[in-house]
Amino acid sequence: MQADETLDCFGLMCPMPIIKTAQAVKKMKIDQVLEIVATDKGIKQDMPAWCKTTGNECLAIEDSGEDIKVYVRKARD
Repeated sequence: MQADETLDCFGLMCPMPIIKTAQAVKKMKIDQVLEIVATDKGIKQDMPAWCKTTGNECLAIEDSGEDIKVYVRKARD
């Protein structure tokens, strides 16, 4: 999947990936896609919940076993 920006959350534990995602998404334009690279397995549940709460869109979650990539589209300001 093509992302406009990548956020490195490798090694960070909850809630830091969500906090850093919120900060990064704030700076993006509507419809841009953010790729979050993380190792905390909790992101697979946390990010879709965060997107639902904030009105953004969780496009995909890819778990390679070594890291997890989550793609979020900014849906609103």
